[in-house]
Amino acid sequence: MNKFVILGGGYGGMTIATELLEKEIPDDWTVTLVDRSPFQGLKTEYYALAAGTASDTELRVHYPNDPRLNLKYGEVTGIDIETRQVLFAGKDPLDYDYLVIGLGCVDNFHGIPGAVEFANGIQTFSQTRITYQRVNDVVPYGQVTIVGGGLSGVEVAAELRESRPDINIRILDRGASILSSFPTKAKEFVRDWMLAHDIEMRSHVTLRRLDGGDLYNEEEIIRTDTTIWTAGIKPSPLVEQLQVEKDSSGRVVLNEYHQIPAHPNVFVVGDCASLPFSPSAQAAESQGKQIVEVMQALWKNETPRLGQIKLKGVLGSLGKKTGFGLMGKNRVMTGMVPRVLKNGVLWMSKNHFG
Repeated sequence: MNKFVILGGGYGGMTIATELLEKEIPDDWTVTLVDRSPFQGLKTEYYALAAGTASDTELRVHYPNDPRLNLKYGEVTGIDIETRQVLFAGKDPLDYDYLVIGLGCVDNFHGIPGAVEFANGIQTFSQTRITYQRVNDVVPYGQVTIVGGGLSGVEVAAELRESRPDINIRILDRGASILSSFPTKAKEFVRDWMLAHDIEMRSHVTLRRLDGGDLYNEEEIIRTDTTIWTAGIKPSPLVEQLQVEKDSSGRVVLNEYHQIPAHPNVFVVGDCASLPFSPSAQAAESQGKQIVEVMQALWKNETPRLGQIKLKGVLGSLGKKTGFGLMGKNRVMTGMVPRVLKNGVLWMSKNHFG
């Protein structure tokens, strides 16, 4: 039997698994999905789990129950692309003929001393649970500091305000403004919302080190009770170990079929892949659909024909009642409509509709 193995049950991996099951899989092929958890976590909503406005059961999506899909749980420790094996902690290796690497990302602490020890992340389900506990333990009128003013940082701050109206919240960012990559209209709307909800925003902050509740901005000490880190991501350490070509961000350079050029039996999807746009759930799902197209073509001995991936836009929430969005390149939406749209996207993800 030929073995098609998907590493990681995130947005890209789950899309590949569900799309394959909707199509015909050759009788001489098996499909295996590997993850350390028995469910997919809806990572785009982890900010709500961290803030305590959503329970973890709301953000779980169970993997498909289909006899054609093998589920294997375990901690992957390495990928040997020469021998075509996936290595596990405490388990036998798993052989593959075709492999999809969708192992996601980890926080990028940019080499700042103390960040690993004293900052709390929202990159994994278990990390986010711990972050929630730390936030929950902050005393009334205590201080929570969010490092990073991008989409994740803004959503965490807004949701936290809804959850804990009693605490002080601040966002620190290296740039001149939160949401630096967004159009001015969106930035101004979100900035006004933050000011109206007593969320402090500090720009041009360059952290040199973290020491417990002391955050060092050059020589200034910024005090906090809890720190949440949303200041960048990088690919899984397992991808860092691969001896293949990568871009300046450490993501794997691919050909037009999402394959590693020197190893065309290995696809890379999601945060580990070098793409012409920022990593996102939407990008991973779009990639996943095209990877299934490639495999279907290969099984039929045809040449794959892929269209250009076109992302629909970005949606952000400011609590449960309002939000903001960027449709296409320049169309900005603010208010309840983008929040309702985001709820719709979440419903579709929970029900395997992408």
